[in-house]
Amino acid sequence: MESNTIKRTKVVIIKKYSQKTKFYNMQLEEQIMTEMKEAMKARNESVLRALRSIKAEIIRAKTEPGAAGQIDKATEQKFLQKMMKQRRDSLEIFEKQGREDLAIKEKEEMAVIEKFLPKQLDEAELKEIIKKIIAENGTSSPADIGKIMGIASKQLAGKADGKVVNLLVKNLLTV
Repeated sequence: MESNTIKRTKVVIIKKYSQKTKFYNMQLEEQIMTEMKEAMKARNESVLRALRSIKAEIIRAKTEPGAAGQIDKATEQKFLQKMMKQRRDSLEIFEKQGREDLAIKEKEEMAVIEKFLPKQLDEAELKEIIKKIIAENGTSSPADIGKIMGIASKQLAGKADGKVVNLLVKNLLTV
């Protein structure tokens, strides 16, 4: 008798958790769709272009093998960060080539994507965290960059750009 009650309780808990997960996923999609409607009404092409690219990435992530039509918060963060990195790289190239028209488009898209990402840590906060990681592991030579980068990238996932973290680790271990 008790085992049936426990099974029913587990089913209820799983259903509640699934609904929360679906709500979160739908929340991002709904937010994108709402902003797309507003951008269409305002005829704001730059915002609309960025929102469409985010929507396309959501659809791609949902249709990947193993996704089962759902994506979690971590996956969302990954693809939003990937999109930001792509735009940063493109911006750098366009600025080097003197293509200000394309650079402006990339900056506009970056501003829209950035709204959906968590606040990034500034350089001073990053430096303190990395110093703490180095002290905890007792490393001091540049040969340990890989070890520190592995730990730092896990701790700072979604909070900082990998290039900045790598640069800070190199600077702190070579000094």
